[in-house]
Amino acid sequence: MLHYTTYTRNAEAPWVTFVHGAGGSSAIWFRQIRDFKKSFNVLLVDLRGHGKSKSQVYEKIKHYSFDIIGDEVIEVLDHLNIRKSHFVGISLGTIVIREITERHPDRVSSMILAGAIMKLNVRGQVLMRLGILLKSVIPYLLLYKLFAFIIMPRKNHKASRYLFVQEAKKLYQKEFIRWFSLAAKVNPLLAFFRIKETPIPTLYVMGEEDYMFLPSITKLVENHRSAKLVVVPACGHVVNVEKPEDFNRIAMDFLAR
Repeated sequence: MLHYTTYTRNAEAPWVTFVHGAGGSSAIWFRQIRDFKKSFNVLLVDLRGHGKSKSQVYEKIKHYSFDIIGDEVIEVLDHLNIRKSHFVGISLGTIVIREITERHPDRVSSMILAGAIMKLNVRGQVLMRLGILLKSVIPYLLLYKLFAFIIMPRKNHKASRYLFVQEAKKLYQKEFIRWFSLAAKVNPLLAFFRIKETPIPTLYVMGEEDYMFLPSITKLVENHRSAKLVVVPACGHVVNVEKPEDFNRIAMDFLAR
């Protein structure tokens, strides 16, 4: 089972489950815990190969898929007898959450998708192809640093880059290649998500400077009635790290409604 951490307020309080992105860990939510645990029961998970889930061996599965990743998150909810939860995700974690809603819609009260990935633009697709060519040639950490800089290039994104690189250092080379291979094949799934609207209330929280992913989310929200978009000024991809006070306020206002 995935490693998890809980902060329980009381039995009646609703649950909020946080899902990090590739190369990160539940540590990226440290600026959210204090505010959220005042009103909610909080569940943090480390996805396979990440954070404290790294100590587990997954050699039986050579190729990952989003349904496998999603089922492991649901396994934690089952273990804790959590029937339903709000879900908060960042970056690649938003794809995990969106996939969970397709197969387990009864387990999801609402979704808050920050730095959401719903389409790879031309630059993103070129970046993925470059990574496929280099992933077995150069050290994964160097490749990850390159990706982090391209996605989060500005000076005010430095804290986000640093945090993600520090967390990525905890990955194994094999684990990075598995996750990268998963991300490189995600386009058909993202196309399905853009076409099929979910009735589950969804809030996208995007940074104004998230130039790789914001345009596609803006277009998606225009066509999905259950989705709302809030754009945070002077902010890049990792909204919850760069603007934690804004993110917490926006997310908790949404959950309160």
